[in-house]
Amino acid sequence: MKIIDRYIIKKYLSTFIFTVAIFCVVIIIFDISEKIDDFNKYKAPMSKVFLQYYALGSLPFFINMLTPLFNFIAVIFFTSKMADQTEIVPILSGGMSFNRMLRPYLICSGLICAMTLVSNIYVIPFTNKVKVNFENVYVKPNKVEGTSTSTHMQIDSNTYVYMGSFDYKAKVGYNFSLEKFDGDKMIEKMMAERITWDSTKNKWSIASFTTRHIDGLAERMESGDQRDTTLDMRPQDFEVYENIFTTMSQEELETRISKEEIRGTGMMNDLLLEKYKRIINPFSAFILTVIGVALSSKKVRGGIGLSLGIGIGLSCIYIVLERFSSMFSIKGGLDPLISILIPNVIFLFISFYLLKKAPK
Repeated sequence: MKIIDRYIIKKYLSTFIFTVAIFCVVIIIFDISEKIDDFNKYKAPMSKVFLQYYALGSLPFFINMLTPLFNFIAVIFFTSKMADQTEIVPILSGGMSFNRMLRPYLICSGLICAMTLVSNIYVIPFTNKVKVNFENVYVKPNKVEGTSTSTHMQIDSNTYVYMGSFDYKAKVGYNFSLEKFDGDKMIEKMMAERITWDSTKNKWSIASFTTRHIDGLAERMESGDQRDTTLDMRPQDFEVYENIFTTMSQEELETRISKEEIRGTGMMNDLLLEKYKRIINPFSAFILTVIGVALSSKKVRGGIGLSLGIGIGLSCIYIVLERFSSMFSIKGGLDPLISILIPNVIFLFISFYLLKKAPK
């Protein structure tokens, strides 16, 4: 039994590594053909393109995102090859049950799941930051908005902020207002033409401000040219770059979520979606592995090609389901946890059905 386990694990891992290597080459070729005009237009140095963008940025991102599917295709490829060479029939005829034969598959998928989970939390945020920073300079700088508009934010239980517009590059906000409440009664309102982040003092500099102090029926007005103040917000809170949440470490993401619960700026679904993706998606490796083994463990007339074609088709369906459910969460208000679980739960039921129909 142990010999069979070692044989399957060896085949599994070698096929998985081969599949990843092949897809890396394909990804780079297609990505270069798509972005070569942008690289030339914005004069991206070739050393940065290959070392910074691909080696440190895009490849880790794509490999990590598609690892469960690489795993799925690898399982189908080498298992259908074993079935085609009549290697599975003697294994089952020798007394090993189909469920017992799944053990080495699940061991390998567990290793891949753990690797993906660790990468999601500790590695990919850093590589995504490299990728996004490169794209913002050399791929689509004109598509990345540098100004956010009409931002409402609650910075603590009694303080609300409004920013008419904020230029993230200059770290300057315009048409700023700050309201303080005591329960449901407003006690202070400040309005200013401009607010600027001072990175040396780690404070906000408010220019041309007017403050209205309210004490029951008594009111007092105060105005000035400039005031430095400390507020629980940073320029990063107004970032509008695409995929900005994918560049946050797990600690930064959790901090942003806790602040968003108070502020209510409308980003909570995006934040929770990113959090749940990092934690839940790696476990799809187990589901897809079971489906792959159940699909390809029987010798069929179509051979390896038929099983591989079905596997690639199911992979595409999985990706489409994941994208649709994510968009329903971002645009339609669907709970982020449910949107992440939908494709995995559907494929979990498919795995149970195929496992029941698999040759015993």
